[in-house]
Amino acid sequence: MAIVYKCRHCGQEIGKLDQQMVDTSMLGLDQLSSEDKRDMISYEANGGITIKSICESCEESLESLPQYHELDYFIQ
Repeated sequence: MAIVYKCRHCGQEIGKLDQQMVDTSMLGLDQLSSEDKRDMISYEANGGITIKSICESCEESLESLPQYHELDYFIQ
């Protein structure tokens, strides 16, 4: 089972954990609200998990161009 972190804006893979067993509380997923879990976590058919986050590049873009917060996706 792999846990893949991808940027919600540009789709870039941020990181990947290849582990057979992972305690989701150690990843902080238990701290998310039900709504955030629905928005951020996808369970794949192969047993993997994809977590939507934000990459450094998109974070910098959002800081310098706050109007991008209105968009679901934007080009870097």
